[in-house]
Amino acid sequence: MSKIEWNLTQLLLVGPIKVTEINSEERHTMLSEFIKSIAFKRQQITKVFQKGDEVEVASQVYGFIGSYYNATILSPIGAYHYKIKYKTLLTADESGPLEEMVTAAAIRPVPPQQDETLSQNGFRLYDMVDVFANDGWWFGFISGKIGEENYVYFPTTADNIAYPRHLLRFHQEWVNGKWKYLPKTRN
Repeated sequence: MSKIEWNLTQLLLVGPIKVTEINSEERHTMLSEFIKSIAFKRQQITKVFQKGDEVEVASQVYGFIGSYYNATILSPIGAYHYKIKYKTLLTADESGPLEEMVTAAAIRPVPPQQDETLSQNGFRLYDMVDVFANDGWWFGFISGKIGEENYVYFPTTADNIAYPRHLLRFHQEWVNGKWKYLPKTRN
């Protein structure tokens, strides 16, 4: 069992933690460290991708760690690399979609569409989410809500930014060849 799987299992076993004045800062710090550990990990290589497969590619660039970008597999290169074409990232001269070679450990399948009722029920404090911003999906957690805006804290950049619900999805991790939701905190 990997360290990430162990941490995920521990969070699932512990269950929801009631947020109080005493432990809210501690919970914020714990979630920040947990998200950083996930954002900096390499994907398990549990799937061989074929030409034309739709994938998400984890950025390995400082300042972009914790973000995923939609891409298409152009071709496998050896056993551990793929040539991909991004859907939203452009070349430096903006003449077309960016193509590059990436390691298999930076690629995961596209997460399944989420049940419409998940997002209709809304997000709660400390739910782990992905936000679609700056051409990719960024991993963080709900740090507050004002009106219809959900504030998301991104531990890898220390930003806390408000987003409308339609730009959010519950975060899922690719573990042992299956998608798993991270535990949700319910007060």
